[in-house]
Amino acid sequence: MLSLLKPILRLFFFTVISVKGLSFAAEPLSPAQAFMFSARALDAHTLEARWQIAEGYYLYRNKFAFHLSANSSDEKPAHELGKVQLPPGKMKQDDLFGAVETYRQEVTVRLPLNTLENTMTATDAPHTIILQAVAQGCWDGGICYPPQTYTAPITLPQVVAGASIASPTLTATANAAATSGDESSRITHLLKGGHWSLIVLSFFGFGLLLSLTPCVFPMIPILSGIIVNHGHAVSHGRAFMLSLAYVLGMAVTYAAAGVAAGFSGALLTSALQNGWVLGGFALIFVALAFSMFGFYELQLPSALQSRLANTANRQGGSVWAIALMGALSALIVGPCVAAPLAGALLYIAQTGDALLGGAALFSLALGMGAPLLLVGTFSRSLLPKSGPWMEAVKQFFGVLMLATALWLASPVLPIWISMLGWALLLIISAVFLSALDPLPAHAHGMQRLGKGIGVVILLGGIAMLLGVLGGSKDPLQPLDFLRRSAAQKSPADSTKSSLSAASPAPTFIKIHTLAELDAQLQTIAQTTKKPVMLDFWAEWCISCKEMERFTFAQADVAKRMQDFVLLQADVTENNAADRMLLARFGLFGPPGIIFFDAQGHEKFGQRVVGFQNAEQFLQQLERAAH
Repeated sequence: MLSLLKPILRLFFFTVISVKGLSFAAEPLSPAQAFMFSARALDAHTLEARWQIAEGYYLYRNKFAFHLSANSSDEKPAHELGKVQLPPGKMKQDDLFGAVETYRQEVTVRLPLNTLENTMTATDAPHTIILQAVAQGCWDGGICYPPQTYTAPITLPQVVAGASIASPTLTATANAAATSGDESSRITHLLKGGHWSLIVLSFFGFGLLLSLTPCVFPMIPILSGIIVNHGHAVSHGRAFMLSLAYVLGMAVTYAAAGVAAGFSGALLTSALQNGWVLGGFALIFVALAFSMFGFYELQLPSALQSRLANTANRQGGSVWAIALMGALSALIVGPCVAAPLAGALLYIAQTGDALLGGAALFSLALGMGAPLLLVGTFSRSLLPKSGPWMEAVKQFFGVLMLATALWLASPVLPIWISMLGWALLLIISAVFLSALDPLPAHAHGMQRLGKGIGVVILLGGIAMLLGVLGGSKDPLQPLDFLRRSAAQKSPADSTKSSLSAASPAPTFIKIHTLAELDAQLQTIAQTTKKPVMLDFWAEWCISCKEMERFTFAQADVAKRMQDFVLLQADVTENNAADRMLLARFGLFGPPGIIFFDAQGHEKFGQRVVGFQNAEQFLQQLERAAH
């Protein structure tokens, strides 16, 4: 069995190493080539200095220095630099300096710019200053360069009257490094400073926790359906091998896609969340469901079947096909971004260490797949012996396949169509469970249980159908329109009842581009003087919907959120503008929440990545408000 799975594991390590592309030049680069410097003005009050560091080279954190000068020797300096906060680096035992912090791949430094009082009027118009930066670094091949001075002229924009906003434009790496207080960054630091065995075990534990979230639920009927479709000929060992192939296919893809995302700054899963892709896969699951209902059999031509059968007898059959299904499930069914995933991606982006980052993601995916492994291995034991019951079990999994298809398509469907689909699925399932048929006089226990389940499902379907007719927009609360209607008729009672019910979700100001974000932040800084909460959201994001329903709608949370100006970046389309918004803050996908103070500066260490319950998020709001 292990010989069958070795190619899958080999594919994982080949992919990780290929993406990383480790190679050192035979000769050292010049300092200008090894450490490419650039600088710009983010706004009239903030400069940004950036070094792009070649592979195999690094800069010392404690060797940076910055200085300003006027554009000409005749001019008096009109500005001075404020206190510079360097992002944390990665510890290295250096032969020359001992234990030091270093930067690899890239480092971006944000420089606050203060205007001298006696020159404020003169600096209102656009003008140029000279930034001088000093940095020192080395090559892993054994050469250290002397301190290098970099000079860049920078044109400052015109100062807007009354504005003191510092634009949050940061590169993904620098911004992520500065958020050392949030959960994803703590996980990044674990990767930087932890032992390999501790990292792998920790991420396996993170995966086990993620397996309890809705991100993994749709994979259960897929794997169970595969095992059931093999019938009773599947032994425990064979079921375990098929399940392991599915989980390894999922884990290899999860790790490889994560490594690629760490370097590119964009998740492949986000690119696949569009109507054509989701609709296509939903149709595939509908076709599989109807085959389980017995409408037809999905078979290959006989000649190809014979050839595949011979291959199966020699090499283990459908292991590769099931591994491919696991890979597709990882890409299509579960595009969730949580703190462990974000932390690993940030580590890869900051350090370029694809081997450790990929291993952490692989272990994370194995943890997510552990329950699937148990389900797949022991689902065969739960099957009845061959007979009429077997057909009922196949029909049950056919219904689960239809539910999976509807789950996949729901993000791109209007809510009323999605709810109508769930209503029809529940009502038709109830009819097949004989919910409307009278029980025989001497019905046995299983018949009564089946009818009872059918009645409950029927009532659920009717409630969903009434919700569609009543204009409800929440599948989990389809009859909520009745409460709203009663509240409108009885205002006195509505005030009393609202104290115990969940509050309506807060209203966000939608933004779609960086220009819209900057304009909103500047307007807020000049007018409302309130802190800002920026929520990254997408229609296909499961965790985003959880945050809306179970966190934002809670009365205490909704009330506290009123103290913030609420912005929401809708990245559903995953177009260039969406990717630029995500890249500015070093995010790889939704959900992600960024907090700003009243002047438009990001409150570092206060980010939220992934789902948080109401209690945790309320504490986060309290911290961000001060």
